[in-house]
Amino acid sequence: MASATLDSLRPAVRLVNFCLGIKPLAAAAKHQARTMMINRAEQIGVPWRQRAAELQARDWTEEFQRVHNPDVTYPDYYLKPFHAYDQGNLCWQAATEAEVAAYAVHARIWPAAGRQGDAQLRQSYHDLLLQHLPTAPRAILDVGCSVGMSSFALQRVYPEAQITGLDLSPHFLAVAQYQSQQQGAAIRWVHRPAEATQLPDESFDLVSLFLICHELPHPATASILQEARRLLRPGGHLALMDMNPQSTVHATMPPYILTLLKSTEPYLDDYFTLDLPGLITAGGFQSPRLVANSPRHRTLIAQIVT
Repeated sequence: MASATLDSLRPAVRLVNFCLGIKPLAAAAKHQARTMMINRAEQIGVPWRQRAAELQARDWTEEFQRVHNPDVTYPDYYLKPFHAYDQGNLCWQAATEAEVAAYAVHARIWPAAGRQGDAQLRQSYHDLLLQHLPTAPRAILDVGCSVGMSSFALQRVYPEAQITGLDLSPHFLAVAQYQSQQQGAAIRWVHRPAEATQLPDESFDLVSLFLICHELPHPATASILQEARRLLRPGGHLALMDMNPQSTVHATMPPYILTLLKSTEPYLDDYFTLDLPGLITAGGFQSPRLVANSPRHRTLIAQIVT
């Protein structure tokens, strides 16, 4: 994908990539990015440190054993550091901080949104689902469900649907299992790769990917779309919500902020240069509807070709 946004970012990207190639600078950037998120969370009334400490003090053995699939083989791309965690998503620190991090990251999408920015972002996505899906889905697969925030939100929108949350991190899924017990939510958690779910053919009406594609290299995204096509029933829909590479926010992002962002997102260049609408169409879907649902995000909704 070639765009004015990417053209404007390219000099800054080269500079940022050079800086991140120097290990001490990369480590400093990750530390600064993490510190900024924690401070932002505390400033908007989200007790990051307290909440993380409470969750980390729990014994997660029971929840972990319930969701962990020992036969999972992790793809190489998933073993890289993510979000300033050296172990990426495969650690308790990442899992116990995922929810508070979402509040912090989404606090500034809209002016003065604060803690409600995360809920507003999810609502903007769900509003489009309600608008463009002709009938309410009976079975929904939430790909890359993390600690379950997106799954719980989908269940509130479609209370009659059977929700399956799928993720590669058993740590995230253990937290999701705990949260579902607390909320009385009947959601099935599956620990498998999104490229090879081993779920039955044509078993879902909606496959949803919420803020997942920017964390993937190109080949993984293509494989996941192929798997989604297999899993959808005739007439089913694929829906993706993610960063919008063509947004003004990204076009005008200062190199310093871009450095902090890229220090925690190893596949951001891959995502920003990916022709996602074209990949969706090539994967057996109709040309997707593309709507900017926030100043920084876009939603793509496509129906399978039958």
